[in-house]
Amino acid sequence: MASLVFQQTILTLQSTSPSCSSGCHHDFHGVSIFSKKLKFSLGYPLSTSFGPRRNQSCVIQATTSQVSNVDIISLTSNSTTEKPKKANEAALILIRHGESMWNEKNLFTGCVDVPLTKKGIEEAIKAGERISNIPVDVIYTSALIRAQMTAMLAMTQHRRKKIPIITHNENEQAKLWSEIHSEETKKQSIPVITAWQLNERMYGELQGLNKQETADRYGNDKVHEWRRSYDIPPPNGESLEMCAERAVAYFKEHIEPQLHSGKHVMIAAHGNSLRSIIMYLDKLTSQEVISLELSTGIPLLYILKEGKFMRRGSPVGPTEAGVYAYTRRLAAYRQKLDDMFQ
Repeated sequence: MASLVFQQTILTLQSTSPSCSSGCHHDFHGVSIFSKKLKFSLGYPLSTSFGPRRNQSCVIQATTSQVSNVDIISLTSNSTTEKPKKANEAALILIRHGESMWNEKNLFTGCVDVPLTKKGIEEAIKAGERISNIPVDVIYTSALIRAQMTAMLAMTQHRRKKIPIITHNENEQAKLWSEIHSEETKKQSIPVITAWQLNERMYGELQGLNKQETADRYGNDKVHEWRRSYDIPPPNGESLEMCAERAVAYFKEHIEPQLHSGKHVMIAAHGNSLRSIIMYLDKLTSQEVISLELSTGIPLLYILKEGKFMRRGSPVGPTEAGVYAYTRRLAAYRQKLDDMFQ
């Protein structure tokens, strides 16, 4: 069965500049390479709506397109019998969707499918500007429109100008009808894979309620417990622990193998599903993750190198290079874009 995930090997970028651990920086083909000595803070200014949910409560149907390990291309093996080798480095971009219409109204949203506001659209475009020089080979989003809008709008700003295309693997007919018959067009496309497992926490009986009115009805302490505890769900909703179970399981089964194969991945999702993934990447405790705040529309960059995930800087940095502390390979990729589009 033909995979709809377009199979394109990433650009092999060779590093020629040695690293420096003394706070200096190197110029690599005219691009400033910042050393690891620079200090970066997480900087998550906007608080995320916290909504618990039960596993059986999230009724979003499986519009998700599952990507199996057979879809992953080895970038280093020329033989079909040779065991695939791990790529040296891959980028992972995490973006919480821009402001939604229910964020604006201070309503519990959860799994309700609400679009972005004008401000949310602007945040998504700004996010795209921040990652415009970082390679992206495949995009994962939740099944909810606000995450999908954020991913699509962000990619309009990418300098590579590849077209994000949502894959449809719901059934054989959906696959057939959405098939691309031009190899050249496939090369200029980026597959977008949707998965309900990346959805926001399902808030149960709180969905659609005004947050202040809910506090008035149930009491501030009870609402705070629902929103900020790790394992206590609201009525008929999902706890952060439940959200983490599905989001991290999906990440480990479907997304992490893509990164290990050398694919550069972007995930556009939600405050709590992304919190869960960050908990896994940064090895946070349940106590640490409940205090983690993510801003809407602010991309976070991780690098998978030699089997380990490393966060590369903070969204509060004053410059693009300062924000993302480019590795030499990312700097070389940016230089390549400069050469292509100058």
